[in-house]
Amino acid sequence: MTTILSKEKETSIQLLEGKEIKIITQHWIRILNINLGWINDFNKLIVNYATTVFIIDTFRSSSNLIKTFIGHTNNVCSIDYSTFDGSQYLCSGSWDCTVRVWDVETAEQIRLFNGHSSQIICVKFSPYHGMDNRSLTICSSSDDKTIRFWDFKTAKEFQVLNEHTDSVCGIEFSSFNNGRYLCSGSYDDTIRLWDVETFKTLHIFEHGDTVRCVEFSPLQSNSKDKNNSIGVIGGNGYTICSGTNNGVIHLWDVETTKQLILFDAHKSWIRSIKYSPYEANVICSGSDDKTVRLWDIRSNKEINVFKEHTNDVKAAEFSPFVSNNNSHSDGKSITNANIICSGSSDNTIRFWDIRANKQVHLIKGNDHEDNGICSLTFLALKNKAKDNCACRVSLCYGSYKGPIRVWR
Repeated sequence: MTTILSKEKETSIQLLEGKEIKIITQHWIRILNINLGWINDFNKLIVNYATTVFIIDTFRSSSNLIKTFIGHTNNVCSIDYSTFDGSQYLCSGSWDCTVRVWDVETAEQIRLFNGHSSQIICVKFSPYHGMDNRSLTICSSSDDKTIRFWDFKTAKEFQVLNEHTDSVCGIEFSSFNNGRYLCSGSYDDTIRLWDVETFKTLHIFEHGDTVRCVEFSPLQSNSKDKNNSIGVIGGNGYTICSGTNNGVIHLWDVETTKQLILFDAHKSWIRSIKYSPYEANVICSGSDDKTVRLWDIRSNKEINVFKEHTNDVKAAEFSPFVSNNNSHSDGKSITNANIICSGSSDNTIRFWDIRANKQVHLIKGNDHEDNGICSLTFLALKNKAKDNCACRVSLCYGSYKGPIRVWR
């Protein structure tokens, strides 16, 4: 990474400064799970992402449905994206009790895992097991009270975590230590912190209500030693954020395991919680109260609230997009992406400009075949066009009735 970043600094980019490129690069490598093996010119990718691909107006004016993945027969409540050994993959979990893996290029299902005895709540590719192309591994949580690990190569389950005493909801791998640690939220009112090297519980965070969603704070760009040994798991300076059924957001210190902040945030279940990759002290949440909200950790206050959805908000994400007017009053460019997007049971995905505090784009799902948006993520699809960009960002969503769709 040091070599790549040193080359970036030599590249002439008016929009971004070297330090800011580093922060954005680290975040989207993690979120999009970019494997550098299939990108020949990473510098060129960063330039194009910064100046062209991430402009929301470009996406808004030209985006259309380009792929549909058919196979699930019920609510696709979770999707994740990764690259491995030169190929691009999507995994999905559904209320049809299956975990599926898809070839992004062909939109074909290539793996089906059906070991869970009840509906799937969340799926993630494991960055720790996928490190150095060791093994493409999928992790899933379910109403059957278990977390399961699936090996793509053997097409078999190889580990079950069964210490939760009720349904397991959101799961998330750590942004530090190569994703070695996993946190899981449950209907048993706890978050469990796991070491996926040993598959042992390291700590239990007690809540007073169902923990619906969890998130580790982003990788810190200013830490000299990402594998520090301070605290329970070497998570010095990192936090876990959680959202509960009673509408409360909790912030936990990973090192001390102490609760830091509590937001009385929403009037109903919190379905999605995300840290901003651009503003270290900002959190985004989506809820069944039909709103998307932004929170400032430093002031313990709400920053924005977006109310245009007409039904439950099932997913909310900080997007890689910026708007054309993303500049300071003095005319100098800034890099903080200011677009978030949210998916809802009202069958829409809405894009919000958090600086202008308004909706800037809307994608409507298929009324007959989708019937609502359950999950969403961003993909870095390989670009077949003859231009200077190695790949282009696309939006992927999972629907209530089963289809998974990609817009670009």
